[in-house]
Amino acid sequence: MAVFRKPTPVDEEILLDPQKTIMSKTNPRGIIEYANDYFMRICRYEEQELIGQPHNVIRHPDMPKVIFKWLWRRLQEKKNIHAIVKNLAKDGRYYWVITDFEVKLDEKGNAVSFFARRKAPPRTTIAIIKDLYQKLLAIEEAQGVDVSEKYLIGFLEEQGMTYDEYIEDICFMNKEKEDGDEEQVHKKRGFFVRLFG
Repeated sequence: MAVFRKPTPVDEEILLDPQKTIMSKTNPRGIIEYANDYFMRICRYEEQELIGQPHNVIRHPDMPKVIFKWLWRRLQEKKNIHAIVKNLAKDGRYYWVITDFEVKLDEKGNAVSFFARRKAPPRTTIAIIKDLYQKLLAIEEAQGVDVSEKYLIGFLEEQGMTYDEYIEDICFMNKEKEDGDEEQVHKKRGFFVRLFG
C-alpha cells in the first residue's frame, strides 16, 4: 500500500458543481473501498491511489478533530449525521462539502460499510461554520479535543439545538422561523431530501 504524504494546503478553493454528488464507500474502519469519478476529479487523486487508503487522507488541517469524533461516534451507532467538512485535495487546494451517510448492515445488524454522499453546501453556510470551526480548532490546539468538545456542547446548548439541527438551521437559513412551526420543519427536511435526493 502506498504511503501518502499530506499535501501542503494552499489558500485556493475548488468550487463544486451543485448538481453533482461526490460519493464514496468505506469499510467500518474508514478505509475507502469505492470512490466515484466526481470524487476523484475533485480530490485530484487517481483511483489506484485512493482505494485502500483511510478516508482521512483528504482531511484538511483546518478541520477540528471533535467534528470527526462526533461523526464516527454516530456512524458506529448506525445513525446518519449531516456534517459540513472542509477537505484537502492532492494539489493542496480545499473544497467544502455537506455529507449524508447511509450505514449498510449485515443480517445480524452489524455495520459492514458506510456509503457517503457529499454535495456543495450553501455559501452562507460555509461563512457561518468557518467561524465555529476556527474557535474549536484554536481550543483543540491550546487545550485538546476534550475541551473543544465541551465548548461545542455548550455552544449547541446555547443555540438550543443538536449538531444536526444546527447544520440544518444554517443550511436552511430561515431566520423568521418560529419554534414548533411544523411547516418550517417540513421545509427543512425537504431541503435535505432535495439536496441528496
